[in-house]
Amino acid sequence: MKSSSSSSSSSSSSYYYILRERCLNRGSSPFFMSFLLVTVIFVPFIFYSINPLNPISKPPPNISFSGGILKNCDLFKGHWVPDLHGSRYTNSSCTTIPDSKNCFRHGRSDTGFLNWRWKPEKCVLPRFDPNKFLEFVKGKKLGFIGDSVARNHMESLLCLLSKVETPKDEYKDSEDRKRIWYFPNHDFTLIILWTKFLVHGEERMINGSSSGIFDLFLDKIDEAWSKDLPVLDYVIISDAHWFFRPIYLHDSTGVVGCVYCNTPNVTDYGVGFALKLALRSALNHVNNCKMCKTRVTLVRTFSPAHFEDGAWNTGGRCNRTVPLSESEINSSGLEWELRSLQMGEIEKARTEGGKLGKRFGVLDVTKAMMMRADGHPGEFWGNKWMKGYNDCVHWCMPGPIDVWNDFFMAILIREASFVS
Repeated sequence: MKSSSSSSSSSSSSYYYILRERCLNRGSSPFFMSFLLVTVIFVPFIFYSINPLNPISKPPPNISFSGGILKNCDLFKGHWVPDLHGSRYTNSSCTTIPDSKNCFRHGRSDTGFLNWRWKPEKCVLPRFDPNKFLEFVKGKKLGFIGDSVARNHMESLLCLLSKVETPKDEYKDSEDRKRIWYFPNHDFTLIILWTKFLVHGEERMINGSSSGIFDLFLDKIDEAWSKDLPVLDYVIISDAHWFFRPIYLHDSTGVVGCVYCNTPNVTDYGVGFALKLALRSALNHVNNCKMCKTRVTLVRTFSPAHFEDGAWNTGGRCNRTVPLSESEINSSGLEWELRSLQMGEIEKARTEGGKLGKRFGVLDVTKAMMMRADGHPGEFWGNKWMKGYNDCVHWCMPGPIDVWNDFFMAILIREASFVS
């Protein structure tokens, strides 16, 4: 797949040779030779000048992550700008892309959604640097804790790091829920710890069959991730999409509320309430873990789905090919509510953690991703068991999700600089 910058360069060269040929055919008159000289000088500026209307043709400069500009800049307040540099890997160069995220393999033909870059309002977001990242995490263990979207994020990171070092696929459990990758040259371990709700959840069975109704025990952390927490140096927690289903919430006293239920004497508090309490329990567990060596804990905010014309099971689809503008997103919708609740819990954990020598930070991707309805697999996800259904929750690889690792590297290093 050729990049847009290659095609622009080719156009510029072609224009030059056409003019040259015309000049030669006209006997190289002074007028035409002067015209040719002026054209050769100014055509590159036409193609490559950087202004709000023209794309960025080069990656941003290499900026120190611990420098004052990134310490004081809000990386998450900005907008998407055209970027001819495109993706940093392809669906063929990265061999670890899961089949369901390999959109080009399953027939997606448009590539314009790759040519956008997030631009903060008051600074430049450096591109992810795999060499610097691997040097920073040398000898460390990094854990992604969350659902399949958390895994999507980890898989993007894996593709970016694979440009420097091929990792060893060291462990996979029987359900492919827990996965461990190891980079021997840097003694770096990357782990995904899959969890539906962060806290312990049990699905109710009716006549021996799954009901889709869950009981969540807010005072019990899910062992699927908590048992591995003590060995992790860095942690990134994210969750949300599993909370959009019937749930009964329990604490040590019994049922305290529900989500999507219609039960007498039980209050339906909604998705946000359940997500907030589960995240609070998880962050409290990190703060209270005396055996843990975790230096920095980051929380990624809600990553929105983009179903249009229906829900996931009623014909909903996501077939846009360009980002939404800021005026097209709903900044007062449920996505923003969930993000705000998460931000509140992060601040509480940060305050408490500061007394214990622990550091908390945030990857606030919600606004940026609300604009990227063009980045989902949609119909191009190759699931033979669910033909006719669109995936408007996860993200194509390569795709907009790769910017999460631009954010991740900047924020991880920034937060770690505060830890002795």
